[in-house]
Amino acid sequence: MTRIKFDGQFFETEPSETVLQTLLRNNMQVPYGCRAGVCQSCLMRCLDDLPVPPASQVGLKAAQQVDNYFLPCICQPKNEMSVILPRTEDVWLEGKVVDKYALSANVMLLEIESKAPFAFLAGQFVNLRNKAGVTRSYSIATIPNASHTLTFHLRILPHGQFSRWVANELEIGMSLQFSQAQGSCHYMEGQLEQPLLLIGTGTGLAPLYGIIRDALDIHHHSGDIHLFHGSRDATGLYFESQLRDMAAHHTNFHYTPCISGENSDQARYTQGRANQIALEKYPQLNGWRVYLCGQPDMVLQTKKMAYLQGASLKDIHADAFLS
Repeated sequence: MTRIKFDGQFFETEPSETVLQTLLRNNMQVPYGCRAGVCQSCLMRCLDDLPVPPASQVGLKAAQQVDNYFLPCICQPKNEMSVILPRTEDVWLEGKVVDKYALSANVMLLEIESKAPFAFLAGQFVNLRNKAGVTRSYSIATIPNASHTLTFHLRILPHGQFSRWVANELEIGMSLQFSQAQGSCHYMEGQLEQPLLLIGTGTGLAPLYGIIRDALDIHHHSGDIHLFHGSRDATGLYFESQLRDMAAHHTNFHYTPCISGENSDQARYTQGRANQIALEKYPQLNGWRVYLCGQPDMVLQTKKMAYLQGASLKDIHADAFLS
């Protein structure tokens, strides 16, 4: 056995265990994707003078290899290692727009491809910046993948400087800068049978969709997953068909679209606010994991109510959005 130092702590590896497996077994929340050395989402750097195992650097650029970057998912350490995640300072990365289309009258899907391997956890957010320096934060609505693409759901605001630029000027093939991934609202490793409750309003759905895909497609979560997505009217439920298809293919995923305004189709949509409907339906949240994304007032109120209804604070993950 060898020791891995990460985030100021030491962890002992098990026989034939990779660095990534050691960290995940010890509940360290680190980015990863394929676990096979292909997507490079788990990229790390070793701080020791000794070289890392050559097999763990296959596919990396020469400069990365010299700087002792390696892929922990395929690295079986031979010596004690001190490792860190790639630098997360305010460094701007380059991406290319590979897709852009309307999801509704005021929501647009934007997909960019990173020009270099990019580490993130489904549900985190990045800052997007155009050439004029206008910067906005958007959650990632996809899971780590080998093509290094990032998908976003952008609400196009009437006077939104960045969103109107995306809608009217940004074209496929153009470059766009983005920051390192941030945020703690993401799927947590372990407890595959734990029930999950996800409540979102508007484009707060974006990170929740990424989290759900991560839970189902990557981790094969077996516990029930309940998503309540709310809007004032049906046009705000812009991802309805995709979510209904997902529910049809996964027996443990349950989707409830909610309309708080006038509802002419109560057989299709549940009447009321998504957070109130969810908390009334599941009044006992002991042992549940809760994810909240959307308007700040909704997130704050629902976080408090979820706690009062039994959810542990460590199991409540939230991101608030102003738009």
